[in-house]
Amino acid sequence: MRVENGAFLFKGGIYMQLIVKSTQELSNFELTKIFEERVRVFVVEQECPYQEIDEHDKDAKHVILKNEHNIVAYTRIIEEQNTISFGRVLVSKNYRGNNYGRQILEETIKYIKEHSNKEKINISAQTYLQSFYESFGFIKMSEMYLEDGIPHIDMILNIDCLLYTSPSPRDKRQ
Repeated sequence: MRVENGAFLFKGGIYMQLIVKSTQELSNFELTKIFEERVRVFVVEQECPYQEIDEHDKDAKHVILKNEHNIVAYTRIIEEQNTISFGRVLVSKNYRGNNYGRQILEETIKYIKEHSNKEKINISAQTYLQSFYESFGFIKMSEMYLEDGIPHIDMILNIDCLLYTSPSPRDKRQ
């Protein structure tokens, strides 16, 4: 993969665009596409009826990897006064098995490191993805619990231990 004119070039010459926008910056079309894909993955595919769109969407950052008008992968970043987290991590069904999940997570973590002054990222991870998140440096912090009937664990990542070279707001304080 390499970056060319702000787009990612993947194997086979497929171009993808990475977009990070706040909810307020998204067009109605973009927000609708995000909500459609999240409901498709988290409510329909996982057969989990719950309130998918919630109060966190009002002030979230949305990290979108897209191919023209199709969402390939997505995460939602939530920053509160004392914490930062991400969730709603998905790869659209037609794009799975191509490492787009790893790519969207790398870009999400990189964005948080570059734009937040928080020292740790807290997530609630589905338990079957524990080793995937551990491959990024996340550490399990809780026993398994059910969230909307799906097994989850709390995990944490110390941002200052990351090897990304881009400056972060923490670096500017020193």
